[in-house]
Amino acid sequence: MKKTMFLAAVVLLGTTPVTAQKTPDFAVGPQYDTTHVYVPQDQYDAFMHSFVATFGGSLSKQGEFQVTPTPSKTKSQLALTPAGSVSAFGFLTPIPYPFGQERTGYLVTDMDKAVAAAVKHGAVRVITTFPDPIGRDVVVQWPGGINMQLYWHTTKPNYAPLATVPENRVYLTADAAGAFLKSWGGYAHARVLSDDKAADGADIGQPGKTYRRVRLTSGYGDMMVIVSDGQLPWPYGREVTGYKVTNLQATLAKASAAGVETLVSPHVAGDRQSAMVRFPGGYIAEIHSPVIY
Repeated sequence: MKKTMFLAAVVLLGTTPVTAQKTPDFAVGPQYDTTHVYVPQDQYDAFMHSFVATFGGSLSKQGEFQVTPTPSKTKSQLALTPAGSVSAFGFLTPIPYPFGQERTGYLVTDMDKAVAAAVKHGAVRVITTFPDPIGRDVVVQWPGGINMQLYWHTTKPNYAPLATVPENRVYLTADAAGAFLKSWGGYAHARVLSDDKAADGADIGQPGKTYRRVRLTSGYGDMMVIVSDGQLPWPYGREVTGYKVTNLQATLAKASAAGVETLVSPHVAGDRQSAMVRFPGGYIAEIHSPVIY
């Protein structure tokens, strides 16, 4: 077994650089990362078709599988789009714990070493590693109660790079934000793109307030950590992924034609135009495009 090299890493948290121990990077690439979407099985097809109608791309072959270590059955399928992918589940049986609480699935190069690295950086296993029909999976929880799946495939997949990288949108209070940023930053080798400690609260439905907005990038893709008082109006905080597109209005027109409801109309949020939508089956997402001045 190759000896792990420990290097000093600096993760910017607030105004104080925090030195953390680095472990190897097990990320494969953001085109292999998916948002996990659980929808009622009778609305499953409507959701899948509305998602690719909105963002383009294609659907993998649908099947019925047991994807949990205990007995269950679900419809399962990938929507592979240029703006990001989803793994969708339409359970035909009750959903075993803890499934349905994980927000994303991240492909790793080595399952056992990735899990060990996650635990070293402060994650806890919600469920231990188990086999699925095409590989192995684990669900881990980061500080602040952020659940993610790590997965490994027996046969390495080969997907085209994304046109735009979606962002994992993490809502936390200040009680947990520092610990989460340190843990995720160390594990993912994340780089801080920006850290605005007084962003306009109108971005998250809180006009007259400010919040902290931290944008990160890593081999797992992009992330935006939203640090607020947690007193969020619906639907803020219900979305776990933000999708970047070149033309927001055109994308929303496609979405509407496919039965997608706009919950928050387009508005300027920092350097972007942002809207919030709900797909058939209840999946809520943020969609944004750059502001052109």
